[in-house]
Amino acid sequence: MPTLPTIPLQFQRLPEPEMRSRARELFEALRQRRTVRHFSSAPIPLDVVRLAIHTAAQAPSGANKQPWTFVLVTDPELKRRIREGAEAEERAFYGGRATVEWLEDLAPLGTDADKPFLELAPALIVVFAQSRSADGRKHYYVKESVGIACGMLLAALHLAGLATLTHTPSPMEFLGAILDRPAHEKPYLLIPVGYPADGCQVPDIARKPLDQVLIER
Repeated sequence: MPTLPTIPLQFQRLPEPEMRSRARELFEALRQRRTVRHFSSAPIPLDVVRLAIHTAAQAPSGANKQPWTFVLVTDPELKRRIREGAEAEERAFYGGRATVEWLEDLAPLGTDADKPFLELAPALIVVFAQSRSADGRKHYYVKESVGIACGMLLAALHLAGLATLTHTPSPMEFLGAILDRPAHEKPYLLIPVGYPADGCQVPDIARKPLDQVLIER
């Protein structure tokens, strides 16, 4: 038996036409989301970013431990240091750490070790995954929980009219040192946020059709 007190579920059952309409609107909105590597330095409304982070923090998590920390970085000096740390790791990656197959897969996208967007974007969100609480209690399904929260964050930022990039320099320990995070928090994802630069171009790629990702039994 649960020991927590309970409250009535706030749930509205929608008419099926409205369900289909909402599902289609969300699909059409999110299918337009693209990873952006060319950002404008124009300022963005940070209250919108904070609300998107608050939205992400509503994600489900193992045992409701909410094992995430979101660090919103706008200080130019911190962004410079983050860029330097990321580019150091990326140079090692492109210079020998990555396999030939990995580099071949990346080649059509035109990525390299230079990451100017880490300074150009007006804001960076660094997501940390907590292996335990501050008082030492274990967290569960941490990667799964933080991954769900990050997906919600990307969707919230996109729907609010902001562009994003998911960046994972590896290893990412330098982020914890720069941002002075405790040992039980590990960097999970680095997300530049802003407006696309004027004339921004993105690779002409397509997503897999539904019949390649859905199996019904």
